[in-house]
Amino acid sequence: MARHTTATMTALLGGKRAVVALVPIGSTEPHGPHLGLGTDVIISAAACVRAADVFDKRGPLVAVVAPAVPYGVTECAAGFAGAISVPAGVLTAYLNAVCDGLLATGVRHVCLVNNHLEPAHDAAVRAALEGRPAGKVSVACPLTKKWARTLSAEFKSGACHAGQYETSIMMAAAPELVDEAVRVALPPVAISLSDKLRAGVGTFTEMGMTAAYTGAPAAATEAEGEALIDKLAAMVVDEVRASLGLPISA
Repeated sequence: MARHTTATMTALLGGKRAVVALVPIGSTEPHGPHLGLGTDVIISAAACVRAADVFDKRGPLVAVVAPAVPYGVTECAAGFAGAISVPAGVLTAYLNAVCDGLLATGVRHVCLVNNHLEPAHDAAVRAALEGRPAGKVSVACPLTKKWARTLSAEFKSGACHAGQYETSIMMAAAPELVDEAVRVALPPVAISLSDKLRAGVGTFTEMGMTAAYTGAPAAATEAEGEALIDKLAAMVVDEVRASLGLPISA
């Protein structure tokens, strides 16, 4: 969408196919010594771009990828350089305003595509759905059990922050942002974020994630990343279609 002019956006909105805006959402936080602080945003953007390709080839909708939201609720990473957190209420209010603006400009539907999986952040994103008519806004996030079960074993284990899961996606989506020399030398870390959070342990430091990663980044591959992006794109497509009452594939 950022590459459109107002003239080309007007033409798109006036076309025969209803326009869906996909908003990539992530965070600015540490992802080990081998991945950039913007990893979550890049993962969301990669899923959005691939989903837009699917929409282009299938059905009555056309999608544009809206400018990303790069900050979120990032309290788990407190104490690490580059961890930028915003209050949950601020994030929800901002997302509400973004959705209102996109809908006012003429898009049929807005999908908030979130790959920063901190529970408080996910709740703040989902709060932007409250009070809205059906079919206007949806959220696509792999924390939902329906989508989590389609992803990798590492993802399902919860030991997946900057590990094999996220690193594989980054190798496929933005390999220039992966420090290969560091990645291949990293030992696996078997700490499940989901288990720790359920036990009331709230920060990476308290969990024992001294290098801000868990999982097995050295085992990551570009091929796995490509397959995972396909799965995340399918999640986006089906969340939109379900919200609009259209047939879904999953």
